[in-house]
Amino acid sequence: MGISGVATPTLMAQFWAMEARALARTPDHRATQHALTEAERFLDRRNHADEPEWITYFDDAELSAEAAHCFRDINSAQRSVEHAGNAMSGSHVRSDFFATMVLADAHLRAGDIEESCRVALDALDLGGQLRSARAVSYLAEFRTALTPFGANGHVRDLHEQAAEHRLWAAAGSGPDA
Repeated sequence: MGISGVATPTLMAQFWAMEARALARTPDHRATQHALTEAERFLDRRNHADEPEWITYFDDAELSAEAAHCFRDINSAQRSVEHAGNAMSGSHVRSDFFATMVLADAHLRAGDIEESCRVALDALDLGGQLRSARAVSYLAEFRTALTPFGANGHVRDLHEQAAEHRLWAAAGSGPDA
């Protein structure tokens, strides 16, 4: 907050979003929501002409992705689904992959196994060319979360269809790995 007098609104929004991400890993859910509200408030005040080029990637879709992560982390699956659905920019494959994986995870947490598996396949198709340890980590976490549902037909179909994806294989921690 030391640079709040000189930071642009977009930069302040990103700072608040990062604070929200950190707070979402704590029990202080009210502080998480406050930080997200502040991020929205600053992003609404931005003037694209006054922002440095390097921060222009942080837009409404990026903030929605950050909020989806936060709500996933505080186990608010429905709110995570809502935000993740608004997080696809269409121009940043890597960010869109992560947002899609958060959406798959949020659907799983909300109990919609079928939609979760469908969205996970979309993410695999989207991230087919990614070479990212973080992408593999997201998939490994998702595969672990799927473990209790291994007998579900949608989960079995996902494992079968995903077997050809390099990232899925790299994240292999399940029974078909």
